[in-house]
Amino acid sequence: MYGGRKVAALIAAGGAGSRFGMGPPKQFANTGGEPMLVRAARPFLLHEAVDEIIFIVPEGNAEDALAHLAAAFQAGPEACADKPGYRVFSVEENTKPKGLVCVTGGDSRQASVKNGLEAVSFEDGLVLIHDAARPFVTRAVIDAVLEAAAESGAAAPGIPVTDTLYKADEGITETGSMAVLEIPDRRQFFAAQTPQGFDLRLIAGAHRKAAAEGYEATDDAAVAMRCGAAKITIVAGDPANRKITYAADLDTAEAGGAHERRVGTGFDVHAFADGRKLILGGVEIPFERGLLGHSDADVLTHALMDALLGALALGDIGAHFPDTDEKYRGISSMELLAEVMGLVTGRGFRPVNADLTVIAERPKISSYREKIAASLAAALGLERDCVSVKATTTEGLGFCGREEGIGAMAVALVERV
Repeated sequence: MYGGRKVAALIAAGGAGSRFGMGPPKQFANTGGEPMLVRAARPFLLHEAVDEIIFIVPEGNAEDALAHLAAAFQAGPEACADKPGYRVFSVEENTKPKGLVCVTGGDSRQASVKNGLEAVSFEDGLVLIHDAARPFVTRAVIDAVLEAAAESGAAAPGIPVTDTLYKADEGITETGSMAVLEIPDRRQFFAAQTPQGFDLRLIAGAHRKAAAEGYEATDDAAVAMRCGAAKITIVAGDPANRKITYAADLDTAEAGGAHERRVGTGFDVHAFADGRKLILGGVEIPFERGLLGHSDADVLTHALMDALLGALALGDIGAHFPDTDEKYRGISSMELLAEVMGLVTGRGFRPVNADLTVIAERPKISSYREKIAASLAAALGLERDCVSVKATTTEGLGFCGREEGIGAMAVALVERV
């Protein structure tokens, strides 16, 4: 829901991708470890305003698409009785269930989008139409398009053109050159991107009219302007949200910093308690007291978990592993870290490095730092030199200085794979 209105996202992946080259269709090409259409769809899956996602795939590749989607979103497809060839998924991300529908495309992108619009389960609301060939879209672009579409009925992201533009004549000389007729003011021009957002009734009606009139356009904004009498609002696009047309484009995009990186911080404290083991980073430290907690009270691992969750805006460990749940009583925090890692990788990210600090007067952990760092690096799937473990005191000040317990801080960097 956005402003009380339902939102559908259409992922247009119905083309043949003939310019991409040999191998699998472009929309199934490996993009950082997952198919391009899966990576393009993930920001919409994680967006709380999106209620359902419609995948539009080539007829001959429908089963491949279903397999990829089922594997990526951990949901098995079910046949839709009243729509032969359609498949419906049900997934739950960020506590909000989403319906995923897979439909086959038409003879053109425009026909494919029309098929997708007809598969939306509601009649009134907003729709975001996005090309699977733009796998690097960000939430910021989605938010800007949603806001503008809700206000004006039609919106598209655009990038200002920075090159000088030539308008040429249609005649080509014997040398293959053309004459320049005009050099327009480039300040008036923007390179269009997706997703493009619309009032659902407006764009669905425009596509029906375009099909009846035989009008073909290069994007949905043009259909809305020509057949829906809509004024398109341009919002700021993102240079990283580039379209992949040729195989080399993917290499360029990856090398050009299209990877999304995020940083999270974590902090935790636990009081000392008699009769408990002291565990730091999954390593037992010989000491006369342990730490009080519902789990094994591994304060250092807890801080790291919070840093990872924070990097992806997934809340904190208290929300995921409440101390009121008996199944977590006495559990190893390394098991909880494994669950957090599942959330991280399930969203298409991986850790890059982590920097952790133990705050305590005692015990001194200098002789255990290497073992702790190796333990956490293994849990994160990182090389040992990607995890730093430090220790400090508060020189007798405060909770830790009075030796009432131990505190820990962590910073974690993750990147989209």
